[in-house]
Amino acid sequence: MTYIVNDKCIKCKLMDCVEVCPVDCFYEGKNMLVIKPDECIDCGVCEPECPVDAIKPDIEPGSEKWLEINKKYSEIWPNISEKKDPPLDHEKYKDEQNKFEKYFKENL
Repeated sequence: MTYIVNDKCIKCKLMDCVEVCPVDCFYEGKNMLVIKPDECIDCGVCEPECPVDAIKPDIEPGSEKWLEINKKYSEIWPNISEKKDPPLDHEKYKDEQNKFEKYFKENL
């Protein structure tokens, strides 16, 4: 098992999770974070820190898509180990549905 970040992070990117990760397995894209599954030690300390509930174990139903997205982009995006300020308008997106289809950016 590993933890993954899902589309609830898109346009919120609050980064409380980054501060508590003991192995620095978060990677930052333009509008979301991902976890590198091979680096995650499955400790789970990040999951309760996410105020928008965007971090889940990869054993939950429907997590396969997000596991692949986390794997792919953690190989491309830069590693992040310190919390940064969230986007100024993050509050207006926190409860929005289908954010991946609407807002995801690969930043390639």
